[in-house]
Amino acid sequence: MKRIGLLGGSFDPVHVAHLALADAARAALALDEVQLLPAANPWQRAPLKASSSHRLAMLELAIEGHPGLHVNPIEIERGGATYTVDTLRALPGQARYTWLLGADQLANFCTWREWQEIATLVELAVAVRPGTPLAPPAELTDWLARQGAALRELPFTPLDVSASDIRRRLAAGESTDGLLPPAVAEYIAHYGLYQ
Repeated sequence: MKRIGLLGGSFDPVHVAHLALADAARAALALDEVQLLPAANPWQRAPLKASSSHRLAMLELAIEGHPGLHVNPIEIERGGATYTVDTLRALPGQARYTWLLGADQLANFCTWREWQEIATLVELAVAVRPGTPLAPPAELTDWLARQGAALRELPFTPLDVSASDIRRRLAAGESTDGLLPPAVAEYIAHYGLYQ
């Protein structure tokens, strides 16, 4: 059975830390592929700055040269509010899925809609993020223990890169060298995104 990693996010814009995490997860967890799932309308954050079509285009450019990484537009195609549990229910059943998340997302995982269902549909693998200790909520730890499941820790050298900082830099006309894949930086400049 195919083993697929799932990395959701707004990707507004996709940056080098997203790709590093996807590549690291694929290697460390022996995944056949990692799918990047851009959110249509994430309910726990402010409105997105770039359109769905721009974010999809940037993702396609970003994964070139990264074998085993794919863009899955399922959430954008569905539209509306983005809930992980709905996405997981809609995925083909002939694979084993691992949901990849950062320590910052792990901290609020139990606020996600039907989080127990999510944890039964996928294995959870968490990567350390700068400034955020790896501390799963007690509720999640207890629930996983009762299910005989485990939270996989992803060995990952964290990069101090964030989309919000990149957007701030772009709006201020500051350099983003080394933070974005070159093709994504060119795309952003061409379309004048985040100005």
